[in-house]
Amino acid sequence: MLYLARVQHNPMAGDKKLQLLACQKSAAVWVFAKTEIIPLAVESWLGEGAIVLAELNEQRQVIELQEATDWLLNLVEQYLGDSAITPEFVAAEQVRVEQWRRELTAQSQELTRIRLEVETRREQLQLLEAALKQEQEKLKQKTQELSAN
Repeated sequence: MLYLARVQHNPMAGDKKLQLLACQKSAAVWVFAKTEIIPLAVESWLGEGAIVLAELNEQRQVIELQEATDWLLNLVEQYLGDSAITPEFVAAEQVRVEQWRRELTAQSQELTRIRLEVETRREQLQLLEAALKQEQEKLKQKTQELSAN
């Protein structure tokens, strides 16, 4: 599993550890990790406070490390750069969502109206069908009466 982590250095013990900051759940979803410290084999290129991407196995051992600077700069550019998600963009999207909601509500109301109309017509047809059967019975009886006479 991939984590964003900060390197911690203990000069007294001479060891380095990783403080896990966030965990990747999917390509675009990261969640803050529980405060957890993972032992790290000494890597000369990692200084105190360095931010890294750490791939961990099931035993919580580091499989791979890479500096996260380029990755973080890419995120900053993506979300804060010229083509980023701005408050204006969010406001425009909220307006669009509200318009869609209104349209869906109107469509739902129209479908409900049509459904009620169809139900009313069905009931009317059932009443007409019952009346027609009664008329058929009356005609049948009159036909039998006339045939008997």
